[in-house]
Amino acid sequence: MSDPGDNAKAERKRRLRPEPTPTQRALSLLTRREHSRKELTRKLAVRGVDQAQAQAAIDRLAKDGWQDDARFAESLVRSRAGGGYGPIRIRAELGMHGLDREAIASAMDGFDEDWAALARDLVRRRFGERVTEDRDVQRKAADFLVRRGFAAEHIRAATRFDPDDPF
Repeated sequence: MSDPGDNAKAERKRRLRPEPTPTQRALSLLTRREHSRKELTRKLAVRGVDQAQAQAAIDRLAKDGWQDDARFAESLVRSRAGGGYGPIRIRAELGMHGLDREAIASAMDGFDEDWAALARDLVRRRFGERVTEDRDVQRKAADFLVRRGFAAEHIRAATRFDPDDPF
């Protein structure tokens, strides 16, 4: 059995720890991964931080280089593309994070991979070489790529490729 005095000691220790400031809370979130300004504001609100205090903390962290929407956008594009998602889905997700059109366009333009090649690679890994012969498999592959957010030209390139084409 545990000693009742141990619980009292643990409680005192918890009480002695000062409440983190809004800046400390935001920095704690940013040390785990990049966050957009909108996402960081929402997470701070959930943690009970006043909106004005949250904005001031985020402004300070942005000024010091800890929070950057452009860096967040580039990171998200690389991450999602690496996870097999296409440009349409990624643009939509960037918009949901509260980024403006310019930041989204800049991040998407900065991605130097070929979307059609990514789509072809996904189809080859998921459906194999049979996609070139079987219309049902081509349709399934196209549906898969649509759900992943690829554009029509990427889907056409991925489902009608030459099996001897190394890209």
